[in-house]
Amino acid sequence: MHHKARTFGLMMTLLLALAPATAPAANLAGVHLSDTLTVGNTPLRLNGIGLRTKYFFKIYVGGLYLIRPSTNPAAIIDANAPKALVMQFVRDIGRSKLVEAYREAFAKNAPALMAAQKSAVDRFLAFLPNVKDGERLVFTYEPGKGSTFLAGHSKTLAIPGKAFADLYLLVFIGPKPPTSRLKMELLGTDRS
Repeated sequence: MHHKARTFGLMMTLLLALAPATAPAANLAGVHLSDTLTVGNTPLRLNGIGLRTKYFFKIYVGGLYLIRPSTNPAAIIDANAPKALVMQFVRDIGRSKLVEAYREAFAKNAPALMAAQKSAVDRFLAFLPNVKDGERLVFTYEPGKGSTFLAGHSKTLAIPGKAFADLYLLVFIGPKPPTSRLKMELLGTDRS
């Protein structure tokens, strides 16, 4: 019964995070992200919003949520504090493309951490679905609980500990992000 209650609480937290805001704080490429999101009982604020493109194609809009605004990627990753990253896709992407992109990004940004987190990486890659235009992949981190992922409206994955959360965020704000522009936008340093 405890597992069911925990799962229900997790789902409610994630569903609230995905609920449309009455006044979205940010609009980009037709995607609206609210200015706040709650992880556990902690309200987070939108730190930055960015658009991932590849070969001139729009892929997804990402939003990074933190307790306090920060432009320092190392401080964001090191902080043992609630945080979240929302990706809303603006085109259909096949599961194999997502798996390939994440595997490459983990290896580029933190090969040693990727090796140390092999079991978690394998679970995460197996969890990734095909995504449709308009669907979201939501990552949240809560100290003492670890990472939670929500794909679409109901597919969830929980990975305990902080190490995988660090590895996941390095994909977007680490030394080799998908694009330097996206990293700057998520950090709130690109205002163009």
